[in-house]
Amino acid sequence: MHRPKRSFNMMTWLLAALLGTFAVSGAASAQRVEGDRAAAVGLYAAEIPVRSQSESEREAGFTRALAQVLGKLSGDRNAAQRPGVSQELRRAAQYVEGYDYRQDEGVSSRGSPTFTTTLVVRFRQDDVDAVAGALGLPVWPDPRPKPVMWLAIDDGSGPRLVALQQNNVARPTLQRAIERGYRLGLPSGNAAEQAAVGAIWRGDTASVARISSRYNPPMQLIGKLYRDGAGWKADWIFVDSGRVLARWSETGADARRTLASGADGAADALTKRYARTSPTGAPSTQAIVFSGINSSADYVKLSAQLQRMSVVRGIRPVRATPLGLEVQLDLLTGLTGFRRMADENVFVEADGNIEGVTPVFHLR
Repeated sequence: MHRPKRSFNMMTWLLAALLGTFAVSGAASAQRVEGDRAAAVGLYAAEIPVRSQSESEREAGFTRALAQVLGKLSGDRNAAQRPGVSQELRRAAQYVEGYDYRQDEGVSSRGSPTFTTTLVVRFRQDDVDAVAGALGLPVWPDPRPKPVMWLAIDDGSGPRLVALQQNNVARPTLQRAIERGYRLGLPSGNAAEQAAVGAIWRGDTASVARISSRYNPPMQLIGKLYRDGAGWKADWIFVDSGRVLARWSETGADARRTLASGADGAADALTKRYARTSPTGAPSTQAIVFSGINSSADYVKLSAQLQRMSVVRGIRPVRATPLGLEVQLDLLTGLTGFRRMADENVFVEADGNIEGVTPVFHLR
């Protein structure tokens, strides 16, 4: 396990040395118990394929991992394209709690072995929550439901149910659901469920819901995959408590990618219904007075910090006042978002600020 380098005092360094830790490329590494397998667990971790364990590849992996985590947290597959997010992605390494690598072995289409390096990244929950809150990203709350996927596949020999015993066939959809921040279940595949393949193929949501009543929650992802010329086509329906929330189709040459579209459509339907927007302000222009600016170095320090804040879209010095320097800021999520993202090691809000009066922040 690796952890980003932080400042330690001499006693901490000596203790770490006595315990057998050592520095590697600016990070700490702890021994892994034989048989352990690094894996991303929870909303604040992600797995990213990388070409090597080089520092540049790792930094790029941190960026992609944070984009995935923000997507899982918000349920928005396009979270990385939201205003202000790209700036935070460039600082992804600052939010990393730890990382590890995993070597995955597979088999190519020709039957030869393949090896993939996966970077497993864990982010600090408080930091990610602060970023999401300051930027106004929606939040899909926990605990999240685990819908049952009723999938039938016809490769030319008639439709067949994909049940728990055939979970490897459904792996692209199951894995994509995990990447979107939730999980899908599969039916056990008893005789009655096998007989329901006709209802799945017809899109008979009421019949599927009845046979799915033994599972919780009462949500079903109903899909069928079949040949479409030289490629594949998947038709999907997502049902929540008997109500159809979404219908969609996907075509493609790769059956695995076509199957993964089921997880995306279900996630989109779930977040549209259950995700909640963070309580931040609307975009606004806000006057703020900064005190404690006694030199050009102080001004440079303040300016640099404001430019690093992704909620700040524009900076315009207005005038010097007896209290300090008044600045107009164009804020992505208003004063609320600015307060959430303010680094208290650089400036702190003054006590006694009153709503409706220009707030004062003191430069440290």
